[in-house]
Amino acid sequence: MTSFKDHFSGHAGDYARFRPQYPADLYRHLVSLCKETESAWDCATGNGQAAVVLAEYFDQVIATDASELQLSAAQAHPGVSYRCAPAEQSGLPSSSVDLISVAQALHWFDINAFLKEAARVLKPGGVLAVWSYDDYQMPPDISVVTEKIFAEVEDYWLPERMIVARRYRDIELPWDDIVVPSFDMTVEWDVNAVLGYMRTWSATKRYEAALGSDPISLHEIALRAAWGTKTRTVRWPLTLRATRRD
Repeated sequence: MTSFKDHFSGHAGDYARFRPQYPADLYRHLVSLCKETESAWDCATGNGQAAVVLAEYFDQVIATDASELQLSAAQAHPGVSYRCAPAEQSGLPSSSVDLISVAQALHWFDINAFLKEAARVLKPGGVLAVWSYDDYQMPPDISVVTEKIFAEVEDYWLPERMIVARRYRDIELPWDDIVVPSFDMTVEWDVNAVLGYMRTWSATKRYEAALGSDPISLHEIALRAAWGTKTRTVRWPLTLRATRRD
């Protein structure tokens, strides 16, 4: 069995609470690409945020994750069936789903093994869609502080983060790319939300494990002072790649 790189189970509750939501237009576009909407597989579902939205469009959604702890924090929905399974060995029948979605997770997989599994599970004409987001965009007065936080944890990011930073450009999908529009993810957050989000970073957790302290707290006072008591718009450009099985 493929080794599972588990960087988030230890804080599954915070991950579910503080991770931003993907835009509704993204889901609508993905559905528009599908010839049928009988079934979807949301792979590495995490807290289930994508699976729950897809259930509004598909007759059934199978949402898998290799982490039991992540699944324990996932959102219940009558149209979503949660299963514990690695991305590379889903256990799903061959040629059984119309859409495979992978949100902010492909870079953690054995990518080649997963793509073979996707080719097996997709129906002919089915769509594989993978997306990710990298660093958020902040106003200059906030960036002065957040750049210091990034520098604090810079040495604790895993190599897979570079796959995200490269916007999945180096991944060779098994079929031709579908031309897709650009999407952004935006939220209105207060300072507590952004601090909570930073504390879910895999680099933050690795820093804590190595040094026994919270790197975010080193700059928390400065960030609170810069942010103030109001909410602010936080924006991430999304990277989306989609392809259709021959």
